[in-house]
Amino acid sequence: MNMKDAEFLKRLQATFRVEAEEHIRTLRACLVELEQTPKDEQYQELIETAFREVHSLKGAARSVNLNDIETICKALEGAFALLKRKETAFSLELCDIFHQASDTITTLVSNVDKEMPPQNRVRMRELILQLSRASQPGPPQESLVQIPSAAAPPAEPPPISPAPAKEDPVQIETVRIPTAKLDVLLLQAEEMITAKNAAAQRISELHMLERALAAWKTDKARAALYGAEHNGMMTEHNFHEFQEQLSSFVRAMEQDEHTLKHMVDEHLEAMKSAIMLPVATLAEAFPAFIRQLARDEGKEAELHMRGSEVEMDKRILDELKDPLIHLLRNCIGHGIEKPQIRRQKNKPVRGAISLSFSVREGRKVDIVLSDDGAGIDIAQVRAATLKMGILSNDDIEKLGSSEMRQMVFQSGISTSPIVTDISGHGLGLAIVKEKVKKIGGAISVESEPGAGTTFHMQVPVTLATFRGILIQAGGHLFVMPAEGVEHVLRAAPHDIYTIENREAIQFEGCMIPAVKLADVLGMPSKDNDSPSVGQPGQAGPKNFTPMLIITYSGRRIAFQVEAIFEEQQILVKGLGKQLDRVRNITGATILGNGKVVPVLNVSDLFCSALRPSGIKHGPGRQAITEKSKMGRILVAEDSITARTLLKNILETAGYQVSTATDGIDGFTQLHNSEFDLVVSDVDMPRMNGFELTARIRANKHLQELPIILVTALESREDRERGIDVGANAYIIKSSFDQSNLLEVIKRFI
Repeated sequence: MNMKDAEFLKRLQATFRVEAEEHIRTLRACLVELEQTPKDEQYQELIETAFREVHSLKGAARSVNLNDIETICKALEGAFALLKRKETAFSLELCDIFHQASDTITTLVSNVDKEMPPQNRVRMRELILQLSRASQPGPPQESLVQIPSAAAPPAEPPPISPAPAKEDPVQIETVRIPTAKLDVLLLQAEEMITAKNAAAQRISELHMLERALAAWKTDKARAALYGAEHNGMMTEHNFHEFQEQLSSFVRAMEQDEHTLKHMVDEHLEAMKSAIMLPVATLAEAFPAFIRQLARDEGKEAELHMRGSEVEMDKRILDELKDPLIHLLRNCIGHGIEKPQIRRQKNKPVRGAISLSFSVREGRKVDIVLSDDGAGIDIAQVRAATLKMGILSNDDIEKLGSSEMRQMVFQSGISTSPIVTDISGHGLGLAIVKEKVKKIGGAISVESEPGAGTTFHMQVPVTLATFRGILIQAGGHLFVMPAEGVEHVLRAAPHDIYTIENREAIQFEGCMIPAVKLADVLGMPSKDNDSPSVGQPGQAGPKNFTPMLIITYSGRRIAFQVEAIFEEQQILVKGLGKQLDRVRNITGATILGNGKVVPVLNVSDLFCSALRPSGIKHGPGRQAITEKSKMGRILVAEDSITARTLLKNILETAGYQVSTATDGIDGFTQLHNSEFDLVVSDVDMPRMNGFELTARIRANKHLQELPIILVTALESREDRERGIDVGANAYIIKSSFDQSNLLEVIKRFI
């Protein structure tokens, strides 16, 4: 194949990927609908749609010589043909195979230019065999899951994974844009030719003015040298002519600026429209995600979506993906009950989750996610809040039920009885709130015990500029988002009080903390000899401290700065992958003078300002303080490799670690020494981790000791047994991450 043919094939494959993704998307949506047992008419319509999508995908694959995809599609087509003719019955087992086939096709589509690994080809052959059996008339329940008989049953082949590549190909993201939108962009681009010509004309006029000014200066110098009166008059004439030309030039520039502003604003709006995508592009995988997650947890649930045709900025959709996945996990992990519990409550066995999108005035989108599960247990939230020390007992008593429910968005708050890969970390909802606020949105929660929970989000349709206040701290310029600024003031020295070694000011009858922004940012403070309020460079009153009263999550803090300049419209730019997450900074903006200025993150500022020693001590001292508080941990693990790894991780983090080779050894050490936490494997000789946990919980001296199980056993039954015996956390070794382990430990000691 020559270079020209190879290039053509790449373009053809890229086109095929786009088409195939649409067919797969529709197929998966049909499968999810079919699982929800629709009426006969709707059932036949869904079968017909799925059949057509598979048929079209088969033809597209054949046209680009992708035989593997064609073969799977042919087997799928045969199975759907039987369903169409009602010669076989639809079942969940059959649907599982259809989902496996769509997943396999997705993997193959993503790797059309790579060779399939041998183990994946074995798995694909098995899948095609199952589909072929499903294409035989008769009840599918008996034949679908049957494996060819042999002396010993074959091992389960590994799931299909992408073939290893020598080089990671560059992933090119694409957006499909209607031609009508492209026409608008083209017309606007053509109009910019006028702006380009006008700019060239202004440059020419500037050169003329430059030459006139030079001639005027020459005439003036000659007149001064020779004292010629007529030359002086000539110079005066040139001056007036220059002044008229300059005035004309200024008027032309003002007109150009007005025209260009209008043109840029229209073009920006058109470009925003061009990258507007329907919510369906984000949410299309959610029904299958809920289906699988519920099955893994031994539950039944279905997702109903409305408003998936609503269009939003692709950048907003990208930022919403993680928060919505967190909330959907929350619905399954905390909300929807197990079937037997739902029966006892006279609820349908299958839990219902609803996700809706709707546009409201002000270019905002309302997102509502609800479930009919157990609801939020206020008592558990109150206990978790008190345990984390976020509020005192007196403060908690003052909060009503609605205010208490909002505490679930605080980091560290969780009502799960055990930490697993799905729930219990106390981080999910805190991350959701942070990400929603990052895009200028807001989130709240409502819940009724036994009836379910509803999350309300309001986010902008598009990413846009926002108002920011230009300030100075530590001798540097920053932008504070204006949305959280409640008040700007100048405080005299006698207005600042010292309470328990912390500064505070009185505002609206309340004492609120006052901190220096430079200290929060870890920067040296400058003397307040710069202007306090106004334009940079203007003189300001002395002996007054400029302050910004910031409100966040119902709390107020007065941030002391060195100067407050002006409020302006700004556009936030990201810091790049290398600086994806910098504490206290959310991005940067470029001022009119070309200076790059950091934009502050209000959420981080509050966390930094409220940290007891985060302001007064540098990183070194803070680290020593934290390390001095580290506790003693017992690690029970029969594998010397795993035992050594865990010991090294924990000791590097500053903990004192003792090890045990099995449950009996560990239980003996617990009687002879004091420990703050136990990390245990499950599958150990003599006494396993479940038995060790049960023994600890049965001992009145040890029953409050936190226990973390780190194990290779990842089935739902094993996790449930971990909960039953009283473990505090259950970490799967296959997804083990040392930062995750340390994060979980910090929750308990």
